Amino acid sequence: MDKYDAIIIGAGPAGMFAAYELCKNRNDLKILIIDKGKTVEKRICQMKETEKCINCETCDIMCGVGGAGTFSDGLLNLRPDIGGNLEEFTKNKSDARELVNYVDEVYVKFGAPKEKLGTCQEKIDELKKKSASVGVHFVDIQQRHMGSDGATRVIKNFVNYLKSRNVEILTEEEVEDLIVENNICKGIVLKNHPNRKIFSDQTILCPGRIGVGLTSKVINKHKISARYKAIDIGVRVEIPAIIMDDIISINRDPKFQLWTQQYGDFVRTFCTNHHGFVVKERYKNFVCVNGHSLLNEKSENTNFAFLVKINLTEPLENTTLYGELCAHTATLLGGGKPLIQRLGDLRWGRRSTPERLKRSFVEPTLKDVTPSNLAMVFSHRILADILEGLEKLNAVIPGVASDSTLIYAPEIKFYAMRVEVDKAMQTSVKNLFAAGDGAGLSRDIINASATGVLAGRGILNFLK
Repeated sequence: MDKYDAIIIGAGPAGMFAAYELCKNRNDLKILIIDKGKTVEKRICQMKETEKCINCETCDIMCGVGGAGTFSDGLLNLRPDIGGNLEEFTKNKSDARELVNYVDEVYVKFGAPKEKLGTCQEKIDELKKKSASVGVHFVDIQQRHMGSDGATRVIKNFVNYLKSRNVEILTEEEVEDLIVENNICKGIVLKNHPNRKIFSDQTILCPGRIGVGLTSKVINKHKISARYKAIDIGVRVEIPAIIMDDIISINRDPKFQLWTQQYGDFVRTFCTNHHGFVVKERYKNFVCVNGHSLLNEKSENTNFAFLVKINLTEPLENTTLYGELCAHTATLLGGGKPLIQRLGDLRWGRRSTPERLKRSFVEPTLKDVTPSNLAMVFSHRILADILEGLEKLNAVIPGVASDSTLIYAPEIKFYAMRVEVDKAMQTSVKNLFAAGDGAGLSRDIINASATGVLAGRGILNFLK
């Protein structure tokens, strides 16, 4: 019988940091990490040096060792209140900050750049003032930038450390279910080998955003306490990089937030990739878009997500289902490809065509797209939020709302139902812990990593 002290579902930041915390403090524990994706080496495309990995159809962008963030911008936002709220899981704000610093030190230990991105307080204050004058909030964040290529190097070093501490990593195996008896989690069932059950004293559920389906399934089946969260639905905006140069000199991944006047909705920028590339984000039954930037390869453009926060009440509270319906519609209209539209065409309520796209001064970095009209995908409310938000942002960053600006769709940030946990990150099912984006407890690399640390510490305290 296969038996472990701890099984960790998911090899993203949450899972890897949970394993790190366990094996660093106890070298006698038998630990297994399981991920449906591939090893980080297999995730890196074996292509000609002149070709871009990010445009390869075979890349496992969303799952595998390192998680969805492996081929993202590789930017670490060093704040406990961005990408989640760590103070919910710590005693106070000071402890939350200390946890972020601890996670940051581990990333540097495994090869993240030692230098943080520079900032000038005078320029920050000036940008805050300019933003506030038009009803936009600029969030000042201390950051460390790995880049997509640098992130893979960090993950390789991280994996080597875990293996040196006898942590087993099982890839290309999907978890089908948990083994729960009398409200006690005792292990897992594999999808590809349903007759093979792997038992454990403790289990951590952290499957990442790609694993929201598994999270929802086990929540419903085993009656794990959880609640629905808001979902972010929007677009990926692409503009000439020169428009963002001044802003990027202040903050590598600038965060702007606003409330729209027409509907009173919350809209924000996310994941800015200066001189970056727009890429596909493949799910099982639909495609979305995302953005990447590399340390050693640049485009002439900058892209960022522009997202509307959607809350649902009755009769439909399932925000994930709503987001999937939007994504399915977009994929259907795009013939299996993401959609693209000039902002000017969206304003005039007409479909972008290949001829109209040629009039744009922005050359799209993602070529395998379908020119379309986003009004066929999103509700009037979401489109109104996006248009109003971009106009406000244009007052801060002139040129963002140009007719030539390209918008790709859909960009959707799926969050699992938020699993209810105690201070040790243990769920309502005994011996089952949770962490990361896939459990609805974080929304970025640092916060996912930090919740993984807390889950590992929770298990260590339990073992004592």
